[in-house]
Amino acid sequence: MTPPSPEATASNEALYSRATKVLPGGVNSPVRAFLSVGGTPYFVQRAEGAHVWDVEGNRYLDYVQSYGASILGHADPLVVAAIRDAAGRGTTFGAPTRSEVELAETLTEAVPGLEMIRMTSSGTEASMSAIRLARGATGRAKVVKFAGCYHGHTDALLAAGGSGVANQGLVGSAGVPPAAVADTVVVPFNVVPRLDDDVAVLAVEPVAANMGLVEPEPGFLQALRDECDRVGALLFFDEVITGFRLGRGGATAWSGVTPDVWAFGKVIGGGLPVGAFGGSREVMSNIAPLGPVYQGGTLSGNPLATAAGLAALGQLTDDRYRELTDKAQRLARGMTEAIAGAGVPVQVPQVGSLVGIFFGAEAVRNYDDAQAAAGNGIYRRFFHGMLDRGVAFAPGPYEAIFPSLSHTDADLEQTIETAAEVAATLS
Repeated sequence: MTPPSPEATASNEALYSRATKVLPGGVNSPVRAFLSVGGTPYFVQRAEGAHVWDVEGNRYLDYVQSYGASILGHADPLVVAAIRDAAGRGTTFGAPTRSEVELAETLTEAVPGLEMIRMTSSGTEASMSAIRLARGATGRAKVVKFAGCYHGHTDALLAAGGSGVANQGLVGSAGVPPAAVADTVVVPFNVVPRLDDDVAVLAVEPVAANMGLVEPEPGFLQALRDECDRVGALLFFDEVITGFRLGRGGATAWSGVTPDVWAFGKVIGGGLPVGAFGGSREVMSNIAPLGPVYQGGTLSGNPLATAAGLAALGQLTDDRYRELTDKAQRLARGMTEAIAGAGVPVQVPQVGSLVGIFFGAEAVRNYDDAQAAAGNGIYRRFFHGMLDRGVAFAPGPYEAIFPSLSHTDADLEQTIETAAEVAATLS
């Protein structure tokens, strides 16, 4: 008798039990834990397009999409083919490759004002390096960031971070010494801070997508640009989420505001680990080997990641962005009507292809508002109601919703109908 395959006998509970013995909390990133919603995480066995299947064979309509990285949907055929082709030629070399040059050219041609980039292996590395670059270029130490904006888990930027930090109920992190954040100032989002001439960099998610989804108010980003110019500080756009999701030109093209330094990730790697930071030729001349600011990485510009990124970005035409934005609009409008129609106060903001959800009657414009909406506990019940019916959102109230190009009209309609059904149980 042939023994059953591991997949046939696996369960989410069993894998989670095993995971907790060898992985802190059973996960490799806190955002994957179900701490803020309760229950056991589902373990993905495979994915295709808009769907994932767990190890028990359950299929979910997926709006996590690797927290925005899978803009085309899972296992896109052209991306998979590019990875296979690249892997056949070698997986890492410790030497330059053509594909990293081509990816850099693609990014700099698309984003207004971006002239040079340096690749990394993650968005955290990109943001960390962007801050170091800004400090080196200005000769100043102070960093100003906004409460609820998440710029990766580097020490200086964890204060009042959103995403996984907020989902775990933390304000920062143990292990970060006071000296690491002594030069970090946290200010409220959508309020223009008054800077002084000790500030090296003002860091912002141009569309805040780690405290739910909070749009910048009209004129806010331009006012940040003006304030930085007034004191000679650099403006840093963290576009790990918004880059190549709002459009090919990212938040710069979307807002008309050009920062001094950018960070990118997620979409530009086609689903593989990747990051990049960049700026003008003048600013980037401070990076070694051209200048005194050191940054390096053995796997930076990895040939598999760059091949996947090129394959993904090559499909993202203006028409595809219009299609994706239309999907996001229909999803946001439909969910608003479905949930509010059941008598549950809700806000479903939408910016480009990004969607958020807050349970409350008041519009959310900053981290305090987002915390108030998250604190009522409704998202937990909504999340499990949707998941039980086959629709997967992120397991935390501070994450965005990511429709992909693989989500069909039928998928959107299913999501809206399911939201109405779940909302009826919440009122």
